[in-house]
Amino acid sequence: MFHDFQYPAILAASTRTAWQIDDVIGRGAALDFSKPLMPEALARTAELDFLTSRERLTLNHIRAHEYLCMFGLVEEFILPFVMDHVRPDLPNADDVRVQALLQFAAEEAKHIQLFNRFRDAFTAGFRTTCEVIGPPDAVAKVVLGHQPLAVALFILMVEWMSQSHYVDSVRGTQGLDPLFANLLRCHWIEEAQHAKLDTLMIEALADGMSDEEIHGAVNGFLGIVSFMDMGLVQQVEFNLAALQRAIGRTLGQQERAKLKMQQHQALRWTYLGSGLVHREFRKTLGALSPGELRHIDAIAPKFC
Repeated sequence: MFHDFQYPAILAASTRTAWQIDDVIGRGAALDFSKPLMPEALARTAELDFLTSRERLTLNHIRAHEYLCMFGLVEEFILPFVMDHVRPDLPNADDVRVQALLQFAAEEAKHIQLFNRFRDAFTAGFRTTCEVIGPPDAVAKVVLGHQPLAVALFILMVEWMSQSHYVDSVRGTQGLDPLFANLLRCHWIEEAQHAKLDTLMIEALADGMSDEEIHGAVNGFLGIVSFMDMGLVQQVEFNLAALQRAIGRTLGQQERAKLKMQQHQALRWTYLGSGLVHREFRKTLGALSPGELRHIDAIAPKFC
Protein backbone atom coordinates (compact mmCIF):
# COMPACT_ATOMS: atom_id res chain seq x y z
CA MET A 1 0.00 0.00 0.00
CA PHE A 2 1.52 3.33 -1.07
CA HIS A 3 -0.85 5.47 1.03
CA ASP A 4 -2.78 5.47 4.29
CA PHE A 5 -5.93 7.27 3.08
CA GLN A 6 -9.06 6.40 5.09
CA TYR A 7 -12.58 7.77 4.63
CA PRO A 8 -13.13 8.82 8.30
CA ALA A 9 -9.87 10.78 8.42
CA ILE A 10 -10.53 12.43 5.05
CA LEU A 11 -14.06 13.44 6.07
CA ALA A 12 -12.80 14.86 9.37
CA ALA A 13 -10.06 16.85 7.62
CA SER A 14 -12.51 18.18 5.03
CA THR A 15 -14.90 19.35 7.74
CA ARG A 16 -12.09 20.95 9.74
CA THR A 17 -10.59 22.90 6.83
CA ALA A 18 -13.81 23.88 5.03
CA TRP A 19 -14.20 27.50 3.95
CA GLN A 20 -17.04 29.62 2.61
CA ILE A 21 -16.95 31.58 -0.65
CA ASP A 22 -17.35 34.89 1.18
CA ASP A 23 -14.20 34.03 3.15
CA VAL A 24 -12.25 33.89 -0.10
CA ILE A 25 -13.84 36.75 -2.04
CA GLY A 26 -16.59 38.92 -0.63
CA ARG A 27 -19.36 40.25 -2.83
CA GLY A 28 -18.17 43.33 -4.68
CA ALA A 29 -14.49 42.62 -4.01
CA ALA A 30 -12.12 43.92 -6.68
CA LEU A 31 -9.02 42.32 -8.13
CA ASP A 32 -5.87 44.46 -8.20
CA PHE A 33 -4.94 44.75 -11.87
CA SER A 34 -1.80 46.72 -11.05
CA LYS A 35 -0.31 43.38 -9.96
CA PRO A 36 0.07 39.98 -11.61
CA LEU A 37 -2.78 37.59 -10.88
CA MET A 38 -1.05 34.41 -12.07
CA PRO A 39 2.35 33.30 -10.77
CA GLU A 40 5.05 33.56 -13.44
CA ALA A 41 5.78 29.82 -13.09
CA LEU A 42 2.37 29.22 -14.70
CA ALA A 43 1.91 32.36 -16.83
CA ARG A 44 5.39 32.17 -18.41
CA THR A 45 5.15 35.63 -19.96
CA ALA A 46 8.61 36.94 -18.97
CA GLU A 47 10.38 35.52 -22.03
CA LEU A 48 8.05 37.34 -24.47
CA ASP A 49 10.54 40.19 -24.83
CA PHE A 50 8.75 41.71 -27.84
CA LEU A 51 5.96 42.75 -25.45
CA THR A 52 6.37 45.69 -23.11
CA SER A 53 6.24 45.04 -19.37
CA ARG A 54 2.70 46.45 -19.32
CA GLU A 55 1.65 44.18 -22.18
CA ARG A 56 3.12 41.15 -20.41
CA LEU A 57 1.13 42.10 -17.32
CA THR A 58 -2.00 42.30 -19.46
CA LEU A 59 -1.31 38.83 -20.83
CA ASN A 60 -0.83 37.61 -17.26
CA HIS A 61 -4.31 38.91 -16.46
CA ILE A 62 -5.78 37.20 -19.54
CA ARG A 63 -4.13 33.97 -18.43
CA ALA A 64 -5.80 34.39 -15.03
CA HIS A 65 -9.21 34.71 -16.67
CA GLU A 66 -8.45 31.58 -18.68
CA TYR A 67 -7.48 29.79 -15.43
CA LEU A 68 -10.80 30.68 -13.81
CA CYS A 69 -12.70 29.39 -16.83
CA MET A 70 -10.63 26.23 -17.29
CA PHE A 71 -11.07 25.13 -13.70
CA GLY A 72 -14.73 26.09 -13.79
CA LEU A 73 -15.04 23.91 -16.89
CA VAL A 74 -13.25 20.97 -15.24
CA GLU A 75 -15.38 21.19 -12.10
CA GLU A 76 -18.45 20.87 -14.33
CA PHE A 77 -17.58 17.27 -15.21
CA ILE A 78 -16.04 16.33 -11.85
CA LEU A 79 -19.34 16.99 -10.06
CA PRO A 80 -21.55 14.62 -12.12
CA PHE A 81 -18.79 12.00 -12.15
CA VAL A 82 -18.63 11.92 -8.35
CA MET A 83 -22.42 11.85 -8.07
CA ASP A 84 -22.64 8.96 -10.54
CA HIS A 85 -20.05 7.08 -8.49
CA VAL A 86 -21.85 7.52 -5.16
CA ARG A 87 -25.47 7.30 -6.41
CA PRO A 88 -25.84 3.49 -6.03
CA ASP A 89 -24.90 3.80 -2.34
CA LEU A 90 -27.16 6.73 -1.42
CA PRO A 91 -29.54 4.47 0.59
CA ASN A 92 -26.58 3.97 2.97
CA ALA A 93 -26.31 7.69 3.74
CA ASP A 94 -25.05 6.97 7.25
CA ASP A 95 -21.96 5.24 5.82
CA VAL A 96 -18.84 7.39 6.28
CA ARG A 97 -17.71 6.63 2.71
CA VAL A 98 -20.99 7.96 1.32
CA GLN A 99 -20.78 11.03 3.54
CA ALA A 100 -17.23 11.76 2.42
CA LEU A 101 -18.14 11.44 -1.27
CA LEU A 102 -21.25 13.61 -0.86
CA GLN A 103 -19.11 16.27 0.80
CA PHE A 104 -16.66 15.92 -2.11
CA ALA A 105 -19.54 16.65 -4.53
CA ALA A 106 -20.82 19.57 -2.44
CA GLU A 107 -17.38 21.15 -2.38
CA GLU A 108 -17.00 20.78 -6.15
CA ALA A 109 -20.33 22.59 -6.57
CA LYS A 110 -18.98 25.31 -4.27
CA HIS A 111 -15.83 25.58 -6.38
CA ILE A 112 -17.93 26.21 -9.49
CA GLN A 113 -19.59 29.12 -7.69
CA LEU A 114 -16.21 30.36 -6.44
CA PHE A 115 -14.66 30.47 -9.90
CA ASN A 116 -17.78 32.15 -11.27
CA ARG A 117 -17.57 34.87 -8.63
CA PHE A 118 -13.92 35.48 -9.44
CA ARG A 119 -14.80 35.57 -13.12
CA ASP A 120 -17.43 38.24 -12.42
CA ALA A 121 -14.84 40.27 -10.50
CA PHE A 122 -12.40 39.90 -13.38
CA THR A 123 -14.96 41.01 -15.97
CA ALA A 124 -15.89 44.05 -13.87
CA GLY A 125 -12.28 45.19 -13.62
CA PHE A 126 -10.65 44.13 -16.88
CA ARG A 127 -13.34 45.35 -19.29
CA THR A 128 -11.89 43.65 -22.39
CA THR A 129 -13.75 40.59 -23.65
CA CYS A 130 -11.82 37.34 -23.18
CA GLU A 131 -13.17 34.27 -24.97
CA VAL A 132 -12.81 30.72 -23.65
CA ILE A 133 -13.22 27.21 -24.99
CA GLY A 134 -16.42 25.30 -24.31
CA PRO A 135 -19.25 25.20 -23.65
CA PRO A 136 -18.67 23.21 -20.43
CA ASP A 137 -21.51 20.75 -21.03
CA ALA A 138 -20.07 19.81 -24.44
CA VAL A 139 -16.62 19.25 -22.92
CA ALA A 140 -18.15 17.24 -20.09
CA LYS A 141 -20.00 15.03 -22.58
CA VAL A 142 -16.76 14.11 -24.34
CA VAL A 143 -14.80 13.52 -21.14
CA LEU A 144 -17.53 11.52 -19.39
CA GLY A 145 -17.93 9.36 -22.49
CA HIS A 146 -14.67 7.60 -21.55
CA GLN A 147 -14.32 4.59 -19.27
CA PRO A 148 -14.85 5.58 -15.58
CA LEU A 149 -11.28 4.64 -14.59
CA ALA A 150 -9.92 6.85 -17.39
CA VAL A 151 -12.02 9.77 -16.15
CA ALA A 152 -11.02 9.16 -12.53
CA LEU A 153 -7.34 9.21 -13.49
CA PHE A 154 -7.75 12.53 -15.29
CA ILE A 155 -9.61 14.01 -12.32
CA LEU A 156 -6.90 12.79 -9.95
CA MET A 157 -4.26 14.46 -12.12
CA VAL A 158 -6.20 17.74 -12.00
CA GLU A 159 -6.59 17.55 -8.23
CA TRP A 160 -2.91 16.96 -7.55
CA MET A 161 -1.83 19.64 -10.02
CA SER A 162 -3.98 22.21 -8.17
CA GLN A 163 -1.79 21.43 -5.16
CA SER A 164 1.40 22.11 -7.11
CA HIS A 165 -0.07 25.33 -8.51
CA TYR A 166 -0.21 26.76 -5.00
CA VAL A 167 2.61 24.98 -3.19
CA ASP A 168 5.21 25.18 -5.96
CA SER A 169 4.15 28.39 -7.70
CA VAL A 170 2.39 30.70 -5.22
CA ARG A 171 3.34 29.94 -1.62
CA GLY A 172 6.12 32.30 -0.61
CA THR A 173 5.77 34.37 -3.80
CA GLN A 174 5.54 38.14 -3.34
CA GLY A 175 3.71 40.70 -5.46
CA LEU A 176 0.66 38.75 -6.63
CA ASP A 177 -2.85 40.08 -6.19
CA PRO A 178 -3.74 38.73 -2.72
CA LEU A 179 -7.30 37.75 -3.70
CA PHE A 180 -6.14 35.57 -6.57
CA ALA A 181 -3.34 34.05 -4.50
CA ASN A 182 -5.89 33.19 -1.81
CA LEU A 183 -8.12 31.56 -4.44
CA LEU A 184 -5.30 29.18 -5.35
CA ARG A 185 -4.60 28.48 -1.67
CA CYS A 186 -8.21 27.72 -0.75
CA HIS A 187 -8.78 25.63 -3.87
CA TRP A 188 -5.73 23.55 -2.97
CA ILE A 189 -6.88 23.05 0.64
CA GLU A 190 -10.03 21.22 -0.43
CA GLU A 191 -8.62 19.52 -3.52
CA ALA A 192 -5.94 17.94 -1.29
CA GLN A 193 -8.74 15.94 0.37
CA HIS A 194 -10.50 15.29 -2.94
CA ALA A 195 -7.31 13.76 -4.35
CA LYS A 196 -7.27 11.26 -1.48
CA LEU A 197 -10.91 10.34 -2.11
CA ASP A 198 -10.27 9.99 -5.82
CA THR A 199 -7.32 7.70 -5.10
CA LEU A 200 -9.69 5.42 -3.18
CA MET A 201 -12.22 5.64 -6.03
CA ILE A 202 -9.54 4.60 -8.52
CA GLU A 203 -8.61 1.61 -6.38
CA ALA A 204 -12.27 0.54 -6.24
CA LEU A 205 -12.74 0.98 -9.99
CA ALA A 206 -9.54 -0.94 -10.81
CA ASP A 207 -10.25 -3.80 -8.41
CA GLY A 208 -10.39 -7.03 -10.39
CA MET A 209 -9.38 -5.43 -13.68
CA SER A 210 -7.01 -7.30 -15.97
CA ASP A 211 -3.79 -5.75 -17.24
CA GLU A 212 -5.46 -5.32 -20.62
CA GLU A 213 -8.40 -3.44 -19.09
CA ILE A 214 -6.09 -1.14 -17.14
CA HIS A 215 -4.13 -0.50 -20.33
CA GLY A 216 -7.40 0.45 -22.04
CA ALA A 217 -8.26 2.85 -19.21
CA VAL A 218 -4.86 4.53 -19.41
CA ASN A 219 -5.27 4.89 -23.17
CA GLY A 220 -8.65 6.49 -22.47
CA PHE A 221 -6.97 8.84 -19.99
CA LEU A 222 -4.47 9.82 -22.68
CA GLY A 223 -7.38 10.39 -25.03
CA ILE A 224 -8.78 12.93 -22.58
CA VAL A 225 -5.34 14.55 -22.30
CA SER A 226 -5.15 14.86 -26.10
CA PHE A 227 -8.67 16.26 -26.28
CA MET A 228 -7.85 18.91 -23.68
CA ASP A 229 -4.57 19.71 -25.41
CA MET A 230 -6.45 20.45 -28.63
CA GLY A 231 -8.63 22.81 -26.63
CA LEU A 232 -5.52 24.58 -25.33
CA VAL A 233 -4.45 25.35 -28.91
CA GLN A 234 -7.75 27.16 -29.44
CA GLN A 235 -7.47 28.87 -26.06
CA VAL A 236 -4.11 30.35 -27.01
CA GLU A 237 -5.77 31.85 -30.10
CA PHE A 238 -8.48 33.37 -27.89
CA ASN A 239 -5.84 34.75 -25.50
CA LEU A 240 -3.89 36.33 -28.36
CA ALA A 241 -7.03 37.99 -29.72
CA ALA A 242 -7.91 39.33 -26.26
CA LEU A 243 -4.36 40.63 -25.78
CA GLN A 244 -4.44 42.55 -29.07
CA ARG A 245 -7.82 44.05 -28.18
CA ALA A 246 -6.60 45.05 -24.72
CA ILE A 247 -3.31 46.66 -25.83
CA GLY A 248 -4.80 48.26 -28.92
CA ARG A 249 -2.32 46.93 -31.46
CA THR A 250 -1.84 43.93 -33.72
CA LEU A 251 1.35 41.96 -33.23
CA GLY A 252 3.53 41.15 -36.22
CA GLN A 253 3.28 37.74 -37.87
CA GLN A 254 6.51 36.44 -36.31
CA GLU A 255 5.53 37.80 -32.90
CA ARG A 256 2.15 36.10 -33.09
CA ALA A 257 3.73 32.81 -34.11
CA LYS A 258 6.26 32.97 -31.27
CA LEU A 259 3.60 33.86 -28.72
CA LYS A 260 1.31 31.06 -29.82
CA MET A 261 4.06 28.43 -29.67
CA GLN A 262 5.42 29.63 -26.32
CA GLN A 263 2.05 30.11 -24.70
CA HIS A 264 0.70 26.76 -25.89
CA GLN A 265 3.55 25.16 -23.95
CA ALA A 266 2.77 27.37 -20.96
CA LEU A 267 -0.87 26.23 -20.99
CA ARG A 268 0.23 22.64 -21.45
CA TRP A 269 2.36 22.91 -18.30
CA THR A 270 -0.40 24.60 -16.32
CA TYR A 271 -3.20 22.14 -17.11
CA LEU A 272 -1.48 18.89 -18.08
CA GLY A 273 2.26 18.67 -17.44
CA SER A 274 2.18 19.83 -13.83
CA GLY A 275 -0.24 16.99 -13.11
CA LEU A 276 1.42 14.29 -15.21
CA VAL A 277 4.72 14.68 -13.32
CA HIS A 278 3.18 15.12 -9.85
CA ARG A 279 4.71 12.53 -7.54
CA GLU A 280 1.37 11.54 -5.95
CA PHE A 281 -0.33 11.04 -9.30
CA ARG A 282 2.63 8.95 -10.41
CA LYS A 283 2.38 6.83 -7.25
CA THR A 284 -1.23 5.96 -7.99
CA LEU A 285 -0.48 5.14 -11.62
CA GLY A 286 2.55 3.08 -10.62
CA ALA A 287 0.45 1.08 -8.17
CA LEU A 288 -1.99 0.27 -10.99
CA SER A 289 0.72 -0.69 -13.45
CA PRO A 290 4.47 0.05 -13.44
CA GLY A 291 4.44 -0.39 -17.20
CA GLU A 292 1.73 2.23 -17.67
CA LEU A 293 3.66 4.63 -15.40
CA ARG A 294 6.71 4.22 -17.64
CA HIS A 295 4.47 4.96 -20.63
CA ILE A 296 3.19 8.20 -19.06
CA ASP A 297 6.68 9.21 -17.93
CA ALA A 298 7.86 8.92 -21.53
CA ILE A 299 5.02 11.16 -22.75
CA ALA A 300 5.02 13.77 -19.96
CA PRO A 301 8.05 15.89 -21.04
CA LYS A 302 6.24 17.21 -24.13
CA PHE A 303 3.70 18.85 -21.79
CA CYS A 304 6.32 20.49 -19.59
